[in-house]
Amino acid sequence: MALLPMMAAAQSMTDEQVMRYIMQQHESGSSQAQIVTQLMQRGVTTQQIQRVRQKYERMQNGESLGGVSNNTSADRTRTNNANNNPLLLQQQQENGTYRQNLYGDQGTLYTDDDPSGLYSMGRRQKNRAGTNTYDQLDEEWLRMTEEMNLLYPADTAVLYLQLLERVQAQFNQRQVFGRDIFNNPNLTFEPAMNIATPDNYIIGPGDAVYIDIFGASQKTIESTVSPDGTVVIEGYGPVSIGGMNVAQANQALRNQLGSRYTSSDIRLTVGQTRTITVNVMGEVAVPGTYTLTAFATVLNALYSAGGTNDIGTLRDIKVYRSGRLLSTCDLYDYLFQGTMTGNVRLEDNDVIIVGPYAQLVNITGKVKRPMYYEMRQGESLGTLLRYAGGFTGDAYTGGVRVFRKSGRQKSVFNVEEFDMGVFTLADEDSVAIDSVIDRYDNMVEVKGAVFRPGMYDVGGSVTSVRTLLQAAEGPTEAAFTNHAVMHRMKPDRTLQALQVDLQGILDGRTPDIPLQPNDVLFIPTKREMMAEQTITIFGEVHYPGVYLYAEGETVEDFILQAGGLKETASMVKVDVSRRRADAYALQHDSLVAETFSFAIKDGFVVDGQKGFTLEPFDQVYVRKSPGYSEQMNVQVTGEVRFEGTYTLRTRTQRLSDLVEMAGGVSSTAYVPGARLERAYTAAERERALAAKQQAQQELEANMQEIAAKNGNASLMSTAQQLKKYEIGATYPVGIELDKALANPGGPEDILLREGDRLLIPQYDATVKVNGEVLYPNTIAFDDGKGYKYYIDQAGGYSNRARKSHAYIVYMNGRVARASRKAKPAPGCEIIVPAKTISATTTAERLAIANSAGSFAAIVATIANIIN
Repeated sequence: MALLPMMAAAQSMTDEQVMRYIMQQHESGSSQAQIVTQLMQRGVTTQQIQRVRQKYERMQNGESLGGVSNNTSADRTRTNNANNNPLLLQQQQENGTYRQNLYGDQGTLYTDDDPSGLYSMGRRQKNRAGTNTYDQLDEEWLRMTEEMNLLYPADTAVLYLQLLERVQAQFNQRQVFGRDIFNNPNLTFEPAMNIATPDNYIIGPGDAVYIDIFGASQKTIESTVSPDGTVVIEGYGPVSIGGMNVAQANQALRNQLGSRYTSSDIRLTVGQTRTITVNVMGEVAVPGTYTLTAFATVLNALYSAGGTNDIGTLRDIKVYRSGRLLSTCDLYDYLFQGTMTGNVRLEDNDVIIVGPYAQLVNITGKVKRPMYYEMRQGESLGTLLRYAGGFTGDAYTGGVRVFRKSGRQKSVFNVEEFDMGVFTLADEDSVAIDSVIDRYDNMVEVKGAVFRPGMYDVGGSVTSVRTLLQAAEGPTEAAFTNHAVMHRMKPDRTLQALQVDLQGILDGRTPDIPLQPNDVLFIPTKREMMAEQTITIFGEVHYPGVYLYAEGETVEDFILQAGGLKETASMVKVDVSRRRADAYALQHDSLVAETFSFAIKDGFVVDGQKGFTLEPFDQVYVRKSPGYSEQMNVQVTGEVRFEGTYTLRTRTQRLSDLVEMAGGVSSTAYVPGARLERAYTAAERERALAAKQQAQQELEANMQEIAAKNGNASLMSTAQQLKKYEIGATYPVGIELDKALANPGGPEDILLREGDRLLIPQYDATVKVNGEVLYPNTIAFDDGKGYKYYIDQAGGYSNRARKSHAYIVYMNGRVARASRKAKPAPGCEIIVPAKTISATTTAERLAIANSAGSFAAIVATIANIIN
């Protein structure tokens, strides 16, 4: 009894308290799963979470939280006044795709596993997994988690694992045709209320009736049928109409009131109908007693009960009234024909019994709707094929295989086409429909040098090689007709090659060859009888590449064909290499190619072999002139007199030369802090990309361990590590400009390169401290102080600090490990990295392995974002 106040308190959280509690738990670091579990333990439902979210959204949009309807007009339309389990109705509104009720309606259930009753608010029933849980096995828990995502983002890894479990559960579940009809969000079996009242509708206690008197007298009487079956007529008294249908009630009213309203007509109509109580028992999602509208049918009752469960029948649903069988429903009649004679209108205290299925048969292969079907006793294979939509176009229809478990061992039956209508099926039969054999029984094919190559049917107008050529509109001009090849399939399906003299057959000198099915005639071209002859050009021409050989072509001709020489081409060295071939050689020759060199002026050869022409497979090389070079530009910005872009006059200019060209440094320049940014060359970028790829692979493997122990907090650190391998347009080069200017041409005065950018800053009297310190900070530079002084100014090391690996990044781009020798300088930054977290126990390693898939996806996402 002491638990009741606690339960009342748990169930009395207001919407504002729920919202405040969610925010507090998120700020304290609780995971999404923990918050959902704690809310459910406190009696908060998915509907309340949804209401909280909607209130929050309305407040953000500046809308009011409530309103009052001013519609006071009379309305005779009916509403569904069935007082079903409110938690079931709530669930139906929240998720139309899953109708199973997880709660009863009888208060709290106390169990040995839950003596406080805290985990069983609302009489919690077992879910489909057979467990009472507040975790990902519980559908209500999953729905609340999804609703919570709209308020706060959930833990990525947890949602990923939940999704995998749900997909796996759906995959393992049998897909039985028709079983999901009551869970389809696009179908509703709510009874139609605003229809003309049927004349055979039996009026009973609770029905609202309207008695319209019109004619000489104009009057409308609204009344409700009393428990004893009467309605009270003002000025007349009670009139008994209970148990009558609408037509009989109209006649009774006319008989009793006709003497009073002799010159008027009287008509009774039914308004809001009464409710009835129906028991739905057996293999349904939520068996129990349901309050339905008086217009409800069997389908409406099954819909309210969540439909059949995994073993419930769809073909033999029985309806009992007053202890006698009233009707039997077959949902397949409704699904396949749109009619169901057994879908009777229910009355008070009717009982619907859904038994287990009799037979489930699986059909796979070449049918239009392969899946499981529930079969009645005695139904045939032909009926199953009709349920499955019939054969597909590529199905083998001459026979099917039926695999049966006979109780002791398995059996297989080959059912021929004309026996399918009489072969009866048994429970757990598996029917396999094969596809047609991938062979042709009347095909010949012609390939190669004909105008219409392809397949032709043999036996009609095509019977021989001559008629096949006529159907293909003859050989082309390039056809080599002296020798064609025909492949013929022998009885053992091996191939036999036949030589065909096409020209002789066409001229009548050679007998025509009759064709057989699967013959393939190949007609080569004259070019195919020899290797394709090409020549190739490389180097400084506009269109280098491979070209077809033309007899008599010279080097000049070939250069013009390749678009002519580029501005960068050398006029004094054009080389030609020629392969050597000796068909009669008996041993290898050390000489593998011949080379020829030429000089060119105004597009003509002026130095080289006279009258030289190219031969097949020659290769021409047009070299780049060593005297050609493009301008190389560098930049200098910051504290110089004339910042901007400068062109290098020689390849040996250095940092000191660039400062001199810019007029020297300004009076406010901090020369020791100057840094250099250098553009990537193609080779450098390729090496950087390879290093980045290797680093990402290593980080992906390490992240599985880090995230398994440290959760989402490790994602940020991993992203920071990946940033180190980010490849931009330039990369920093550590320099010491003060030493370069003091000793021009010395080792510190490095050579400049195209795209270099020199930045000379002003003096910065601060030191930054970042990384694993208690309070990352910027501290005023104090000459003579070591790096530990600045770390102390940032609150000292954090618990995750890797102290021995701290390092200093100076303004000039140089990096040094923090030590007594490496002193901080103005404008530098001290960085303290984090420790690496690794798994040490077998259990931890197993947990890491299980989460590998989801974190691999996260690493890939982070890498894509950085790129």
